[in-house]
Amino acid sequence: MDPQLLFSLTFPLAAPFWALMILAPGWSFTQKVMASPLVAVPPMLVYAALVLPQIGSFLAGVSSPDLPGVMTLLGTPVGAAAGWAHFIAFDLFIGRWMYLDARERGVHPLVMAPVLVLTILLAPLGLLGYLVLRAVLPARRPAAQPA
Repeated sequence: MDPQLLFSLTFPLAAPFWALMILAPGWSFTQKVMASPLVAVPPMLVYAALVLPQIGSFLAGVSSPDLPGVMTLLGTPVGAAAGWAHFIAFDLFIGRWMYLDARERGVHPLVMAPVLVLTILLAPLGLLGYLVLRAVLPARRPAAQPA
């Protein structure tokens, strides 16, 4: 498949899940959807479509990585698109964990929204920010939901 097309599809496949977590975190539909780890599957499928046809090249590049080899692998259209799909899939999976953990701990959605946006943009920094937030906020449970 065309790497440009797959690259272009990757974030739009994940964006609705991010929008739910950030814009409608308390909505019962959001909670139901985000309860499933399968939300990260669409960008994973893009990754698979890019990597599996060239699995030999990818295995060679990652089995004994060095900077020049990784640069060569990621410096191709397929490699860059696969790297992007990899980022998007794992960023979404981590964002989902943060969303669920924050809900369980009773972290206010207005506190979580910028952390989730940071995770979309620069996932390791977003995760680091959430881990710091998690360490400094008192552990509390959310208020009981009305029956």
